[in-house]
Amino acid sequence: MALSACTGSEKKQPEKADSTATVVASANRNVVLTDPKVQGIYDHYLLLKNALVTANYEGAKTASAGLAEKLSAYEGCENTALIANKINEAKDLVAQRKEFTYLSSDVIAMFKHASIEKGTIFVEHCPMANNGEGGDWLASEKKINNPYYGKEMLDCGSVVQELKAEK
Repeated sequence: MALSACTGSEKKQPEKADSTATVVASANRNVVLTDPKVQGIYDHYLLLKNALVTANYEGAKTASAGLAEKLSAYEGCENTALIANKINEAKDLVAQRKEFTYLSSDVIAMFKHASIEKGTIFVEHCPMANNGEGGDWLASEKKINNPYYGKEMLDCGSVVQELKAEK
């Protein structure tokens, strides 16, 4: 399955108030991005990742729906928004986690080119995810909290890259 990463262009749409992202943003200000729309994508991605870590199927559905909305409002991320919608429509946690692999691949590519004002985004990898094919994800801390296995193998994985604010 070929995926194209978000191109990082901005669609001109009115910004809606988002209380969920506000909660995440205020609790997670160790990473600040220059573009508020990119910050919203990051915040919603973390909500989704954290829901998968805790095996919260309904939470992942809600978070992926919000993420899909943010991605579809950002030019070049329409295909990635479709993947987020697949997570929302998935019938179980296993299917959500499988789609999360594809979503993370796109989002990681986007954030490798994002302008980080403050903090570090960690790219983490679990070699056992997806039947040994591996899987990556973004995190706001070095501590591994594996979204592919949750409590079954919470700390399986390692940091493979650090995306830092430019000085």
